[in-house]
Amino acid sequence: MTQTSPEPVALPTVRDCPFDPPPELIRLSTEAPLQPLAFPDGSVGWLATGHEVVRTILNDARFSARMELLRMPVPYPWQATPAPPGFFVGMDAPEHTRYRKLLTGQFTVRRMKRLTPHVERITESLLDAMEEQGAPADLVDDFALPLPSLVICELLGVPYDTRDSFQLHAATTVSTNGTPEQMMAAHAALDELMLRTVTGKRAAPADDIISGLVADGGLTDAEIAGAGKLLLVAGHETTANMLSLGAYALISKPRQLALLREDPGRVDSAVEELMRYLSIGQFGPLRAALEDVEVAGQVVRKGDVVMTSIPAANRDPERFERPHELDVGRSAAGHLAFGHGIHQCIGQHLARIEMRVGYSALFRRFPGLRPAVPAEELPLRTDMFIYGMHRFPVTW
Repeated sequence: MTQTSPEPVALPTVRDCPFDPPPELIRLSTEAPLQPLAFPDGSVGWLATGHEVVRTILNDARFSARMELLRMPVPYPWQATPAPPGFFVGMDAPEHTRYRKLLTGQFTVRRMKRLTPHVERITESLLDAMEEQGAPADLVDDFALPLPSLVICELLGVPYDTRDSFQLHAATTVSTNGTPEQMMAAHAALDELMLRTVTGKRAAPADDIISGLVADGGLTDAEIAGAGKLLLVAGHETTANMLSLGAYALISKPRQLALLREDPGRVDSAVEELMRYLSIGQFGPLRAALEDVEVAGQVVRKGDVVMTSIPAANRDPERFERPHELDVGRSAAGHLAFGHGIHQCIGQHLARIEMRVGYSALFRRFPGLRPAVPAEELPLRTDMFIYGMHRFPVTW
């Protein structure tokens, strides 16, 4: 039986706590797992907050990821156009499958595990530099951002000396405050960097992902550059913010940090729990119905856009006990921080390694780590699609 839909709600974005979703979002999630959502362009779509509903939608081929069908749930300088070459997260099968098949072999669990000693060396060198320069330090600029940036650059084959430029442009592409002109300029600069990299690998291949895709011959240069741009941005933006915000959460909850120190082997469960608890992807994934679909007693009409809320789904009391508590000892298996279905994050194994190594080494080297400024002075990324911290001044 289809329920009568309530009036559409505006997406809540105001947070009371740096680690919790907007309280109004949590309140809405207790009313219904799927309800009408008012989009900034005046259209009405859907907000999915229940864990099972979000999981179902992300795993249902009747809901499309095609960019030209989507609308943004917050003001954003973006046009609903087809995904550019290589941007496979904005495509459905079979286009998505073609890219995914070529890239999956580059991100195997075995290959990522082989990277662990190298990630450990990079981590220690960054912490050495922090210790040498002395307190205070900015945990974002000095540790959380360069760690995944250096790793993804080496993995892809992108020159790390371009980091200042690509980090700036990447941040512009995930900001909700930019103008259309700034957005276009940022994407153009990243496209140019990646095309230049692909051209360089054709002339002088190396042991990296871009060279591997060039040698495979299944993609054009534009497709390789587009996929490389996606991996470059996603590969450092997400993990960098998890490292900094996760460190802040552990520092703010001394009992949980003590449990992690008492048993370093707990780091695996701590990483999964931090991803569940923090859920830094604020506004999506988005999907569009390709036909009328009944979900949770509601009929989602063909063309309707659904915003799946990962922060709400990962705090669903129907799925997780005491969902609003951080508990590094719990099993957070089944969290949706990496998405679900065919679009589940291709780099999740690498991200897990970087967080395991990063958290372990950080708190071993700096047991007295703490914020260097009052909590109200810490700038949070509420204006970004990837939530986290713009800066995190620390001392020890």
